Amino acid sequence: MKIRIETPKFSFFKYQKVDDEYKRVLFSPIPTIFNYGFIEETMGDDGMEEDAIVLGPRLPQGTLVKLTNAGGVVRFVDDSVQDDKKVFYLGDRYSEKLFGLYFRMYALFKRFRYMVHERRLAECRFEGIELFEEK
Repeated sequence: MKIRIETPKFSFFKYQKVDDEYKRVLFSPIPTIFNYGFIEETMGDDGMEEDAIVLGPRLPQGTLVKLTNAGGVVRFVDDSVQDDKKVFYLGDRYSEKLFGLYFRMYALFKRFRYMVHERRLAECRFEGIELFEEK
């Protein structure tokens, strides 16, 4: 699978690739604890490419990483739509407690953002992490 990094690890801004540019789409009060991007040539339930989390060293924005298998999936609902994120490893494993804390806080922030910026209620929640069997 080819994974394109949109938001490098430790960034306070979430970026989205639009044509050949990376546009800021969200400021987060908490930095990402992983590299965040998408799996090229896929389609998620939200109508965009499938989300991908790449654990390991910080990767520059725009990096294309080729990885074979996802190690798990973060179950997440954003704006009342299932928006899961596949987890890939480039060395580092993770702490389930840290991930849980991060995504619970992120869900609260997203609900608040929809209320303040769009003046509407939206369901955002962390539903857990499913780890895949290593082969």
